[in-house]
This record gives sequence, C-alpha cells and structure tokens, in this order.
Amino acid sequence: MHDTSNNGNGANESAFARQWHHRPPVPIQVSPFFSWPADPVRMLRWIADRWFGVAENSILVIIAYVSWRWFQPSLEEARALAVGWIAEIYIRNVVLLLAIAGGLHLYFHAWKEQGQRLKFDRRDLATDSRAFTFKDQVFDNMFWSLGSGVGFWTAYEALMFWAMANGYAPVLAWSANPVWFVALFLLTPVWISFHFYWIHRLIHWPPLYKSVHALHHRNTNVGPWSGLSMHPVEHLIFFSSILIHFVLAAHPIHILFHMQHQALTAATSHTGFEGMLVKDKNRLALGTFHHQMHHRYFECNYGNLEMPWDKWFGSFHDGTDASHQKFKERRRRLTEAA
Repeated sequence: MHDTSNNGNGANESAFARQWHHRPPVPIQVSPFFSWPADPVRMLRWIADRWFGVAENSILVIIAYVSWRWFQPSLEEARALAVGWIAEIYIRNVVLLLAIAGGLHLYFHAWKEQGQRLKFDRRDLATDSRAFTFKDQVFDNMFWSLGSGVGFWTAYEALMFWAMANGYAPVLAWSANPVWFVALFLLTPVWISFHFYWIHRLIHWPPLYKSVHALHHRNTNVGPWSGLSMHPVEHLIFFSSILIHFVLAAHPIHILFHMQHQALTAATSHTGFEGMLVKDKNRLALGTFHHQMHHRYFECNYGNLEMPWDKWFGSFHDGTDASHQKFKERRRRLTEAA
C-alpha cells in the first residue's frame, strides 16, 4: 500500500513527513529487473516510462543524435589533438548545460512557473550564505558546473574520440550489429548506475568526503545547477564510467549519449521538483525523492533506482516513516561506533 501522507498539511502526519513540502507515493520502488518474483508488466511499464513518449532517456537520444549529426567533429579530424575541435565540443557542452540546467532553474526557481507544486523542499535556494562560494548557492553551483564540470565532461569526450580515431578504442558501426547498437542505449543507464553507486560510496569515505564530496553536499536543498556542482576530483571520478568503451565497442553517438546522460540528468535529477506539470498533470519526470533524501540525510540512497545496491547493502530509504525510523537507528549505531 502507498503511504499518501505526503502533502505537508495533515494534522496527524509524522515528524518525518513534516520535513517535506511534497512527498510522492511511497514506498519508493527500485527497478523491477532486480526484483523477485518477476513482474513482466511492471518491467514493461518501467521501460516505457523511461524510453517512450516524453521521457529523459528518449529526449537524450535526440540530443545525442543532433549533437552527432550537426555539432560533432569527425573521427578523421579527431585523430590529432587540436584546440579547434576540442573547443567546439566545450562550447557545445556549455550551451547544453546552460539550456537544461539554466532553463530548469529559470522555470522552477527564478520565475516559479509551477509555484510550490511537486516541490520536495519548501525552502528557497540559499542566498547570502557563507557555506557557498560567492555566498550564493546558484552562483556557487554554476561556477563549479560550468568550470570544472564542463571541463572534465569535454576532456573525457575528447579522449574517447581521439582514442577511437587512432584505434585505441573499438568503434561500433550500425551495420555490424544493429541489435547491439540499439541495446547499448538501453544498457548505458544501467552501467552508469552501477558505476555511480560504487564511486559514490568511495567519496563518502571520510577523508575523501571532507576534502572532495563535501563541496557537492553543501546543497542540502537542491536546484538544477546543484547536480554537476562538484570538486574537480569528483568530476574526474564521476565521468570515468565512459572509460568502459576502451573495452566495449561503441559508436560516437553512444559516447555522446553516455556523457550527456551523466551531465544533463545531474541537472534534471536535482531540479528539486518531482516533475513538470502541464495542465495539472505531471508530464515529465524530473527530480527523485530518493536522491533528495540523500542530500538531506547523507547516509542513505547512495545509488539510484536502476540497480538496487542500496537495498542489498542496507542503505535504502524508501521514503516511508518505518524506513526513516530504521535509518535513524542505523545512523545512531554508526555514530556510536565511530
């Protein structure tokens, strides 16, 4: 049964529920592909929600295609490392991040086109706070995202295209295996999820957390620019999932989809709103309550819902009151053991 005490105005709601302006139906569900007994209907719905119609993944495939078709240097040009074609990639990536993160910020936080509807945290983004560079959360987040974030995003793309052009990384052609060509799009978010959980646990190791990951966790309340606001060392680790394609053959469009998926969903998943309303219906899923709780409570939900690592290792918070009580008890034990 879904816990529906999530609208922040019930007299009998729990203390946990009162911490949130909006709490979507819970318990949060992980991917049905890792659940037993198998539920084919839910599996099909999971795929449809993420790949058909107006969905993040389908939009990202279109962006990757447009980037490859009209705004991508050829592999022949990429054979020699040169400022010209790398700068083109950097400019393209800056424009993409400005369009997605900037557009979402203007729509939800500056212009408040949706008001507070579907907003997880009732607080506004921070201003005049010493916790942030320039004492402003948005300026802080933009500085790290557009500087270090886009820099490492571009560097990894340039590395992969140069490696493909020179035979150091295998290249997949549509004609060689069209089924695998399509499957690689479907599997990319799963691999990113696998990689993200483990590198995220790594940077929560206290020495790395204090010196690196704490910069991202300045954002206890998040906005679109928060997603890619990281320390340069975290950017280096975060984008390293693309290195799998030194072993696993891919087409340049797969590289673009992979990197844009990591960079741009960092913005959408940190929007701070569950979705975009059109005629009072949620037409585009955006932020997740699952990750929003990680920013509030830190020691839960290290991964995402594509793979249930958190469930397997006991750090999953499913958004229910019972789960929150277990989380508090777990955190108390960890504190006492420290």
